Amino acid sequence: MINIKSLCKTFGSLKVLSNIDLTVGEGEKLTIIGPSGSGKSTLIRCINGLEEPTDGIVLINREQLTHSNRTYIVRKYCAMVFQQFNLYPHMTVLQNITLAPVKLQKKSRKEAEEIAYEYLDMVGLRDKAKVYPATLSGGQQQRIAIARALATRQKILLFDEPTSALDPEMVQEVLDVMIRLSQQDSITMVVVTHEMGFARQVADRVIFLDNGMIVEEGPPEEFFEHPKNERTITFLSKILR
Repeated sequence: MINIKSLCKTFGSLKVLSNIDLTVGEGEKLTIIGPSGSGKSTLIRCINGLEEPTDGIVLINREQLTHSNRTYIVRKYCAMVFQQFNLYPHMTVLQNITLAPVKLQKKSRKEAEEIAYEYLDMVGLRDKAKVYPATLSGGQQQRIAIARALATRQKILLFDEPTSALDPEMVQEVLDVMIRLSQQDSITMVVVTHEMGFARQVADRVIFLDNGMIVEEGPPEEFFEHPKNERTITFLSKILR
């Protein structure tokens, strides 16, 4: 579903990603972990076309992202959930969720609203359809952001540290939604996260990124119980203690 070859990304003299080779299969649940500044968010933004690689290629369903087609390809396959929710404050919850299906996918208002309510039910917030984002808690806003991504019915869901901006008591309500999503075989998920318990529970594969490089990867039971790389061991010993 996603194929990345020799991906490099620099900002001026700063090399953020270096020779990333990564394949994500259809329906796979991949989590990306690593210290702050390791390039995790930049990697996922390259997948979503928000950053253009300095070198290397990104293919989505065998179609290569280019400067000219990346908007079309990403809209065709990907939806993304950001750290800061990115809901439009002047629109109601329902308007936020139906915007892309109506404007980009040319669905009727009625069909878009039916889809929106379907996913509002999934995240447990149907009763918030007519309110504005500012009236919601951070956890509720992120659940709405997930419903908005789901309403596009794309095959790939990308999550960029979706719980990092939340108060601790709100984290689990968002993770519970993501755990339910992970049980759907039709959805490919790539999740940048600091939530190790979530990674253990839902990931088919865990990748450890450090200094812009993939240092180690493997299934969660092997990755967390028997890490092989010294940098991985040091990172896990700090974050899990």
